[in-house]
Parts: sequence; structure tokens; C-alpha cells
Amino acid sequence: MGYYDQDDQGQSRYRKEKGKGGYLLSSLVGVIIGALIVLLVVPNIGGILSKNTTQDKQETATAIPNKNNVQGKNVSLNVTTDVTNAVSKAEKAVVGIANIQSQGFWSQDGISGSQGKGRSTEQETGSGSGVIYKKANGKAYIVTNNHVVEGADQLEVTLSNGTKLPAKLLGSDIWTDLAVVEVDGSKVSTIAQFGDSSKLKLGEPVIAIGNPLGEQFAGSVTQGIVSGINRTVPVDINNDGVEDWQAEVIQTDAAINPGNSGGALINIDGQVVGINSMKIAQEAVEGIGFSIPINYVEPIITKLEKFGKITRPSMGVTLQNVSDIPAYHQQETLHLPKDVTDGVMIESVDPKSPAENAGLKELDVIIKLDGHKVSDVLELRKYLYDKKKPGDTMKVTFYRNGNLKEVTVKLSNESRM
Repeated sequence: MGYYDQDDQGQSRYRKEKGKGGYLLSSLVGVIIGALIVLLVVPNIGGILSKNTTQDKQETATAIPNKNNVQGKNVSLNVTTDVTNAVSKAEKAVVGIANIQSQGFWSQDGISGSQGKGRSTEQETGSGSGVIYKKANGKAYIVTNNHVVEGADQLEVTLSNGTKLPAKLLGSDIWTDLAVVEVDGSKVSTIAQFGDSSKLKLGEPVIAIGNPLGEQFAGSVTQGIVSGINRTVPVDINNDGVEDWQAEVIQTDAAINPGNSGGALINIDGQVVGINSMKIAQEAVEGIGFSIPINYVEPIITKLEKFGKITRPSMGVTLQNVSDIPAYHQQETLHLPKDVTDGVMIESVDPKSPAENAGLKELDVIIKLDGHKVSDVLELRKYLYDKKKPGDTMKVTFYRNGNLKEVTVKLSNESRM
């Protein structure tokens, strides 16, 4: 079989088609040659691949350590800092105090239908902290807050090692929020050392130790700094919504929580510089706690331990702030000069009281004590309680019907101001 085509000069030529046998022969030769090349080359490639794979395996094995040959070692750290040293000095002197009160109820005999009978049970109604400050005559003495022990029928003290002891209340004072409790001293091993709160500096590190939320977190330690000194915080003693007293406190950002009350605020030497008392508990406020300065605490607890109460001077009057009186009555009832808008008005005078004996009367407006200006009841009470004692005399400057007068009052120790 043939076909026509043209040569280079355009002449048609007849050509024969090569047969299938020729193509088959050429293909067979090509296959044989290719096979020879593969036989010669592939062994070397296999060796190279085999060598590289072995090397990779060796490198991988080297990169992963043999766990069977690893030897572990426990590391023990003995951390000692000024803080740990301070805590070790004071922690055993801080105790827990449980306020136990009788809870009365009526029960009904369900079988006979008889009348109910009165019964009572003892329950812990609150808890706080305290600081052991003295041992004498087999007894140990603990300072705490008045609000920790207030209303208690029984008190129970838990030492730092968990030992529980029945406690006796020796005395308490609502105005300073301080109290003294006595326990058997045979189980007590550590007594707190008092520092000097007048030497505290802003930014000085302090540590709070106490039992926040009760025994579950007994002996908790929190650290902070002195955030403020010589602070005064208004206190409502009788919960009537009227401020009755200005508490002198140390401000700190060391965490003070419910149950920390009565615990210790210590300095970096482990000395107690304050008795933790309260905090500002508002959603927008963080880290504002208060502690009663230990220099203020010492004379109070000495008197409580000895006498069971603090005897304060009294004038025998009830008082009201002039600033709370409408301007109309300031002018028309009290007849005050127009430039006098503060001071303290006498609402009533007790019969045979120091005030009556000195000639003071209702509607008199006190503006000075011993020459010191008093703008409200808080300032008057503060001067009276801090500067005077029963039996002292005090000059009182006041307005009566618009006229300025002065009398001398000899103070008593009655319960009324």
C-alpha cells in the first residue's frame, strides 16, 4: 500500500508505507535499550534513597530523648522574706472568736395537743477575730471589736492550732468599738507585740491577719500598704441614720473582709499597729479598709480589763445641730445673729445635771467649749470624750436669745451627754 506526496521541488512522488513489522521492530529495540538503562541506574538511586532514609531515622531518633533514661529531681525552695518573718511572729497570737446566742422558740406537743412550751438552743450567730496581747495569773487577754462580741450569751475562742476555749467578756465599749475577752492561758503560747502607730508612714507595707468568713479561712494573711493616716470615719452608733461619732482610723488597702474584724494589722517587723475594724463595702469601692490605731487602743483596753467599761464625762443634755434647723427658726425662735449658721442647740436639760447646775437651758446654742469652736454634735462629743474626764470643769460659750454668754460646767459621769 502506498501514498502520494510532494518532494522539495514540488514533484509528486509515490512512496510505499512502511509495514507494521518495521514499527514493531523499532519499538522493541527502544524497550530493550530503556530496560538496560534502568538496570544500570536504579540500583544506585536505591542505595542513595536507602542511605538518606536511614540517616533521617537516626536524626529523628537523636532528637527525641529516651524517656527511660530521664532522671527527675524534686526541687524544694526555702523562701524567707520580711513578710514571712513578720507573719511568723504574729500569726499565733491571732485567734477566732465565735459569738453564740440563745435562740428561743415554741414547740407544740403533736400527740396530746397540749400547749406549746418555750425552748431555746445555742447557735453561733457571728464570728470575728482577736489578738492575744497579755498573759497574767494563768489567764490570757484578747482584744477584739465590740461588734464581734455584742449581744453574745457565750463566747468561744479558737486558737491558731485549732484548740477551742470558752471565753469571758471582761468589758466592751461601743464608742471605740473595742472589747476585751479572757481565756485560760495554759494553752496560749504566743503574745502579740504592740508597735507605735504614730510612726506609720504613707506607703509603708502592712499585713492583715484574721479569720475572714470564719474558721474555714482561719489565719488568712493579706498584704497592703498604709493608704492613709489620721483618718476620721463617721459612725452611726445606734443605727438611726444619724452620725454619732467620728472614729479615728488607719486606712489600708490590705483586704479586710467580714470575720477579719478584731484581727491584727501588723508592720513589717511583726508588731501590731492596728486592730482591724471595718471597710467601705460599696460596689464602686475597692481596697478601702480601716484599722483602729494601736496607740488609741492601748489605754482603752487597759480600762476595759480593769473596770469593764469606759466612764465618760457628761453634761446631762440632748442636742441638735443648728444646721439641721430651718433658717426661719434660727432667726425667729433662736434669735441667732445672721452670720451664725452652725453650732449645737440644747433640746432638753436633765434635772440636777451639770448643765442645769451651770444654768444652761433649752434652746441655748453652744458654739465653743473651752474656747474651741464646735460646729455640730460630733465635734462637741469628740472634744468632750477625748479631752475631758468626769469631775473636770469646762467653759461653755453659747447664745441665748441672741446674746452671747459663758458658763462653767462641772462634768459628771452620767450616761447622758
